[in-house]
Amino acid sequence: MSTFLYQPKGEDYYLPTMWGYTALVVIMLVLLCGFFFLTGKERKVSTKQLAFSAVAIALATVASMIKVFELPMGGAITLFSMMFISLIGYWYGTGAGIIAASAYGILQMILWPYIYNPVQPFFDYVFAFGALGLSGVFKDSKYGLVKGYLLGIFGRFVFSFLSGVIFFANTSFAGMKGMLSAIVYSLVYNGSYIATEGIITVILLLLPPVRTAMMEVKTIATENRR
Repeated sequence: MSTFLYQPKGEDYYLPTMWGYTALVVIMLVLLCGFFFLTGKERKVSTKQLAFSAVAIALATVASMIKVFELPMGGAITLFSMMFISLIGYWYGTGAGIIAASAYGILQMILWPYIYNPVQPFFDYVFAFGALGLSGVFKDSKYGLVKGYLLGIFGRFVFSFLSGVIFFANTSFAGMKGMLSAIVYSLVYNGSYIATEGIITVILLLLPPVRTAMMEVKTIATENRR
């Protein structure tokens, strides 16, 4: 593990080494290349989809830096960062959405790594953020973005909740022991920031001008002009 991770002196978490960061960047690029080949048979269309998705990832990254409230072991109420990632699934479907959202999760790990053991980052970064791509399940239904967003953030909550129970409940931050306490801790900890941002975002998305604008953006993002 010393090749890719190192433990700061006196700390109980790990940070990536140079090789670790390199591996993360390579994995993120591989995922984005997979997205490129997954989202359409026409190369021109796929290039457009990749461009729109890259913009959504960039906006989500900037929004994730604007934190209204941040918890000590990861997790924060941000300026609609989960919404921007959910747009990719809403535009291009579940498969493309999960791949792009997983790449975004790796980018989050590059920017703000908190690694407790080699398995935990998969739950907190790859699986949790990747679940936001489930927004594609409702991409063709009425109020599809709202329903897809709610499904996506619920998926993120599930993986973050499991991570809290399995990896963090007995840490000094949690201050709790036992399975029941671990469940309550993780439920409150992860539910607090995910639900709060989710409620605010849904209210925004239900505003008629915002809903109309989102539908117009989807039309532009998905139309095939030669």
